[in-house]
Amino acid sequence: MQPTFFINHGGGPCFFLEPGPMRDTWRDLETYLRGFRATLPEQPRAILAISGHWEEKVPTVNAGAHPSLLFDYDGFPEHTYRLTWPAPGAPAIAARVSELLSDAGIANGAEHARGWDHGIFVPLKVMLPEADIPLIQLSLQHGLDPAAHLAIGRALKPLRDEGVLILGSGQTYHNMRGFFGGGANDEKAEAFDAWLRSVMIDGATRDEALIRWEDAPHARVAQPHEDHLLPLMVAAGAASGEPGVVHFHGHALGKPISGFRFG
Repeated sequence: MQPTFFINHGGGPCFFLEPGPMRDTWRDLETYLRGFRATLPEQPRAILAISGHWEEKVPTVNAGAHPSLLFDYDGFPEHTYRLTWPAPGAPAIAARVSELLSDAGIANGAEHARGWDHGIFVPLKVMLPEADIPLIQLSLQHGLDPAAHLAIGRALKPLRDEGVLILGSGQTYHNMRGFFGGGANDEKAEAFDAWLRSVMIDGATRDEALIRWEDAPHARVAQPHEDHLLPLMVAAGAASGEPGVVHFHGHALGKPISGFRFG
């Protein structure tokens, strides 16, 4: 059975900037992503990825055979809009995703034209530069209800026995103004990240803690809008009841960010 993961995807095309302060602040995360493949128990048949940059009315699977890249960031150097990463899609596995969601009573949709957003292709280009594993992307659902996204993950758990790696891509700290504030703001960020790291370990209590994530210390300081936290719910839900580990812990612009492995 494949494990599931939650990763941080950095800021825009940060791993492909020229050397300098902005590239350096994400260096630890870049190093982790470059070594990610070596941590897998075996090569996945495919990857199902959920990004904080795609929301739909119902969870929607990208069923395209050869999705393009969606350069959904602004103000970066021109060369970052010419990046390539030609991993194939997997329409048959996309159909299986839809089947599993329907079997669980979860309304869902499919689309074929959308490209992979930067929450997907930027980290995966670092993790899998050969682009040799088929990829499917699943959207978040409007409303960002944590229980609903945990349920989506639970419905998709059978994919793990079918060789599919489930990967949530977001950011455990995603307060754009807060990134540039220190002092008490740093302390609040550390408190929320410490809470996340503590509750991710115990599979028996994790789901309930995630449903009530807003009660965590300084939750809304770290996540003013939780779109970058919800991919964690899907990855955790797909390993509901199984233990988790902190797979990455580092800092970017002085704020803590953590990644997790489940199962």
